[in-house]
Amino acid sequence: MADDNWERSLLERLAADILVERRRARRWGIFWRFVGFAFAGFAVLALVALAGVGKRVCLDKCTAVVYVEGEIDRSARANADAVIDALQQAFEYPQVKGVLLVVNSPGGSPVQAGQIHDEIRRLRSRHPDTPAHAVVEDMAASGGYYVAAAADRIFVDKASIVGSIGVISSGFGLAGAIDKLGIERRVIAAGRHKAFLDPFQPPRPEDVAHMEQMLDEVHQQFIGAVRAGRGARLKESPELFSGLIWTGTRAIELGLADGVGSVHSVARDVIQAPELVDFTPQENIADRVARRLGTALAKWAGYELRIPALR
Repeated sequence: MADDNWERSLLERLAADILVERRRARRWGIFWRFVGFAFAGFAVLALVALAGVGKRVCLDKCTAVVYVEGEIDRSARANADAVIDALQQAFEYPQVKGVLLVVNSPGGSPVQAGQIHDEIRRLRSRHPDTPAHAVVEDMAASGGYYVAAAADRIFVDKASIVGSIGVISSGFGLAGAIDKLGIERRVIAAGRHKAFLDPFQPPRPEDVAHMEQMLDEVHQQFIGAVRAGRGARLKESPELFSGLIWTGTRAIELGLADGVGSVHSVARDVIQAPELVDFTPQENIADRVARRLGTALAKWAGYELRIPALR
């Protein structure tokens, strides 16, 4: 009987030891699996970082490229902070012989476009030996042209869309619609003009006049920037600043552009540094989500209603 108890005790102890060893092996397996995943993650991040750095490697002389694509807006990829940061890095890079601002934009915020425009002019004055040219791809309209006008020279394709030098603020008048639906609009505000151009109320003449004055002021700022950038090259006419758009060929005739050229041809023949280095910032998901969230909150709070746009 004692022998049976001894054997049973030994078997139980062996079983317990085996169970402990299996648990320990499982824990170490999980640990090394985690280490493997972490190492792989770091390796991927390192490769991405090296790829990003590789884009900015220039062994001799090169042409820096900064893209302004899509709407120019603080919630879009072409926002002033991102474009200005790219331009500053491009001008400061030792091997950069010239900077190309590649524009493909229908316009957007006059504030964002104006900030980019002013920074280009500042960088040009600070780096007089580094030319900064604009290359228009499909379109440089309104705010897109505002940005391009800061460059030394503007190159276009024959079929590019150029111009739209004007300012617009648009919306809808829904007062008649809610009357037909029997809806009563209730607005409580402190300040006579706080409900300025409320779409659910008939427009007041003084509000419309004030908005027109604001738009004209921004328009004059736009016109002043174009005249300062283009100078005597402009062929002044009543239609030049009317908001019309033109083809690249016609834009050259009007002095809004200097010639036909692409990114590669301008880098090769004008700047004489055919090697291109892309300085356009690569937006990560976190930045995109944060910016869009901020914009959504601002719109919800009513801060972006009826803002004039360069379109």
